[in-house]
Amino acid sequence: MLKVVVKLFASLRNAGEKELTLEVDEASTVLDIIDILEIPMENVAIIMINGRRKEAGTEIFNHDIVSLFPPVGGG
Repeated sequence: MLKVVVKLFASLRNAGEKELTLEVDEASTVLDIIDILEIPMENVAIIMINGRRKEAGTEIFNHDIVSLFPPVGGG
């Protein structure tokens, strides 16, 4: 099992939860985390692992920090 920290931003926060620690299987991807958290993929616009922009299919490793951001509107 891997331990990862997941940081949720803006509308992705569940009941105000900004950061949580998850245990996931080895060879898990960011998409697996999104599925575990029951977040629709279309609600995730930016994915970062350890401060670097990544894709949903990126494999995660022990003690990674995964940050998920929703689409940002404005103008």
